[in-house]
Amino acid sequence: MSADNLNLSIQTPKVAEPENFFDGAQAVERLIEIYRVSTDFLCDRFSDTVGGTKPPSRIRAFYPELRITTTSFAKSDSRLSFGHVATPGTYATTVTRPELFAGYLAQQIDLIIQNHGVHVTVGISDTPMPVHFAVANDASVSVPQEGAIEFSLRDIFDVPDLATTNDDIVNGTHEVGADGIGPLAPFTAQRVDYSLARLSHYTATLPEHFQNHVLFTNYQFYVEEFEAYARKSLADPDSGYTEFVGPGNVVIKTSDAPMETPAKLPQMPTYHLKRPDGAGITLVNIGVGPSNAKTATDHIAVLRPHAWIMVGHCAGLRNSQRLGDFVLAHAYLREDKVLDDDLPVWVPVPPLAEIQIALESAVASVTEHQGYDLKQIMRTGTVASLDNRNWELRDQSGPVQRLSQSRAIALDMESATIAANGFRFRVPYGTLLCVSDKPLHGELKLPGMASDFYKSQVSRHLLIGIRAMESLREMPLERIHSRKLRSFEETAFL
Repeated sequence: MSADNLNLSIQTPKVAEPENFFDGAQAVERLIEIYRVSTDFLCDRFSDTVGGTKPPSRIRAFYPELRITTTSFAKSDSRLSFGHVATPGTYATTVTRPELFAGYLAQQIDLIIQNHGVHVTVGISDTPMPVHFAVANDASVSVPQEGAIEFSLRDIFDVPDLATTNDDIVNGTHEVGADGIGPLAPFTAQRVDYSLARLSHYTATLPEHFQNHVLFTNYQFYVEEFEAYARKSLADPDSGYTEFVGPGNVVIKTSDAPMETPAKLPQMPTYHLKRPDGAGITLVNIGVGPSNAKTATDHIAVLRPHAWIMVGHCAGLRNSQRLGDFVLAHAYLREDKVLDDDLPVWVPVPPLAEIQIALESAVASVTEHQGYDLKQIMRTGTVASLDNRNWELRDQSGPVQRLSQSRAIALDMESATIAANGFRFRVPYGTLLCVSDKPLHGELKLPGMASDFYKSQVSRHLLIGIRAMESLREMPLERIHSRKLRSFEETAFL
């Protein structure tokens, strides 16, 4: 017997009837209104219930929904990789945190209205909102574990449902139900809420601090360099940067303000150099390993960033490379294994011209090497990502042969994962690594092995990543988001 049948009735909030809109901003305002009604209702009822007696009825609220219906096969602007649907029909998505995503939602809605000449309908969905996500933004309220109160929480409130919290849409395995309604966005509301909660846990910063351009690194040195760059930017009134945020949501607005480090850092310390329009830069120290790389990108993807780039250390595989040389990935040998079930290894992960050009131009600008001279300090080619950090200790005949056959020039544990998840989630991606050791040539990553050249190059590596992101920021969104990242039938939302 279901929990619903154990109750005589279900309490739900009173929500406005569905309404049609021809303006994105107005549609978002209605989404915000419905979301507030639902969350306020659940928070109020939850506060009344905890510590009290079991309510006589189930308490339930629903996510807001956005829906469109098209009846024409008329072609939209074929240059766009988003903002339209491929075939006539009805498409819908549940929405969470509409205030957080207000700019994104308004932009996507306006594109649909413009490209199809139809209205969008905003109303209530039939997807229950888990109480955990409803109270997530109220620091004074926490949901107790099962058994901490006198009755089962699941008998009264809806809890997260993993059966509907998945990546079927982005993985291309989603099946349209009997109602024939297709997905309008790549993630459902529950999937987004799940990731927003995970982001706060792993990075110790709130989702609203994340910027549209994300750098990943696997080395603490880059964090120190990023803070130094941030302080210089805050001292420059023409930089456009207004705040620097660290773990624990510590915010500084002046170059000399102290950045208090929490006593206990999160698993993936994250820092945000912010601009008012969200076009700043976020740096995530994911640490070592493909599992961390997948975890970080799985959750950051729901924020729909404009680009993410890996700037970390790697092993150089060619004798001609020096410590401190740069590696620009044009292809990936995927032996990280963490994404094989979601994105089979036979799926190619192509380089994206816009990202590649931005990175190469940034290297040239920062190092003052131009054209053919760039080959003195940078190589382009295949980057191999393995799941075994101590791969050097195994029988070399197998790994080395595969590395040679793939034409690999560098090896790490994260880059292919980040690129593959960028491909999977339709987030433009790129990789620029710095050679920190050459294990096949007797230069292991040991204390004292770094040369002066290596140390000076590392100090410039992060700056190159920042410069690349700043150039991408000036590029129109429709140019960055390549059609190469879109499959046969895509969601209208980016």
